[in-house]
Amino acid sequence: MSTRHFRLFAALRPLSFVSAATAVFLGSVSLAQANPHILVDVQTGRVLEHEEAFRKWYPASLTKLMTVYTVFDAIRAGQISLDTPVVMSKRAAAQPAAKMYFKPGQKLTLDSALKILMVKSANDIAVAVAEAIGGTQEGFVTRMNGEALKLGMTDSHFVNPNGLPGKGQYTTARDLAVLTVALRRDFPQYAGYFALEGFTNGQQNVPSLNMLIGRFAGADGMKTGFICASGFNQIGSATRNGRTLVSVVLGTDSLAARADATANLLQKGFTTQPASNDTLGSLRPYGVGQDQVTDISADICSAKGAKVRSETRDEVGRMRVQSPYIQPMDHDPQFVFAGLIPGQDPQPAAQPEKMARGDTASAIANVPVPMPRPTSF
Repeated sequence: MSTRHFRLFAALRPLSFVSAATAVFLGSVSLAQANPHILVDVQTGRVLEHEEAFRKWYPASLTKLMTVYTVFDAIRAGQISLDTPVVMSKRAAAQPAAKMYFKPGQKLTLDSALKILMVKSANDIAVAVAEAIGGTQEGFVTRMNGEALKLGMTDSHFVNPNGLPGKGQYTTARDLAVLTVALRRDFPQYAGYFALEGFTNGQQNVPSLNMLIGRFAGADGMKTGFICASGFNQIGSATRNGRTLVSVVLGTDSLAARADATANLLQKGFTTQPASNDTLGSLRPYGVGQDQVTDISADICSAKGAKVRSETRDEVGRMRVQSPYIQPMDHDPQFVFAGLIPGQDPQPAAQPEKMARGDTASAIANVPVPMPRPTSF
């Protein structure tokens, strides 16, 4: 499917909720047909469920969790602080959307940059952060891969800090679970970055791309991602009664499907006995897809994929989530500040994605849900 056609899906829409009975049926079908996924208890490291956990996959913007882990490690080492200015370079500003459209030379604090990374998944900010810590993007990516190896992510390799398509970039559901558990265990003081409902730069409010935040009981993270080759990926986390679970769901066929699968998997972990006695450390490689990276572009960026996504919308274009565990947000999103350091040129005007018919994307009601673009988010 062309970039032009994908822009038809760039409008922001609210959620539509189907009946619980229908949702349980449809959700179970979706989860049963899911591609790689894994569910882990953070405190114990126990793997509660897994399927195709060692199949190589494109991480898309889930890559930004590796970027953030590397940032946190640099803070821990005293190399940088949350108040450190991050300067936009020409290379950073030239990254494709999703982005903030800041100009070369403009500055924001690392704190603001992290908020924008987690809420909007801005590709320009990811490169600017990488350059602030690694000197160059390449230097930072070398650190990313070094951190991944130290964590035991033996089937992952990164070529950029934002997850945009690139040869040699791959991971697995198991490795992403290792990373997510490490983020929760090693840096609990920064957990709030993953649970943000949105940010404001003073001119516009930007809601989180994670549809579970504020809508699934206990949801507190983590990240979404999409490119044609990977399909719709999501890492979710939730905490109930002091117990935190993380899930990795890869290769679903729509925004709604990845949210449904994530919610259903997390709920299953909180309410049923685990089917596995393995831990992340004891789980041994298995299955097909370990020798090459799976590419599902033909199923996602095609007329077939567009038809599937159209079927996840109701008659007025609202996204229909099927999981009974995703509820409407019962309050207006809370937006924290994240933007340029005061005293510079004004913030760039809001630049919504253009639709194929020339309309601008708009938020309807108070629960906006962004639609896919042919780059990562």
